[in-house]
Amino acid sequence: MMICQVVGHVWATKKESALEGLKLMVVREQLTSQGSGGAFVAADVVGAGIGERVLVVSGSTARQALGSNTVPVDCAIVGIIDTVEVDREVAQ
Repeated sequence: MMICQVVGHVWATKKESALEGLKLMVVREQLTSQGSGGAFVAADVVGAGIGERVLVVSGSTARQALGSNTVPVDCAIVGIIDTVEVDREVAQ
């Protein structure tokens, strides 16, 4: 799992039919050893909004979160973070 921040939406009028009905969001990984990571697209299964910190899974775990191993998705937002505590301190 990765801690990410939602930074945008993706609208695609033409796409694989298996992606119909999925909310696609742009997320940026947080708390990496180099600071913030690069941005990528994740399917949202929890109703996250721009600016929120979220938990993102990848690979087959993302497809399982969507309930199908045949969906062409490799990242999914599976949780909205309320707080993060690292070394007994709350990270903002």
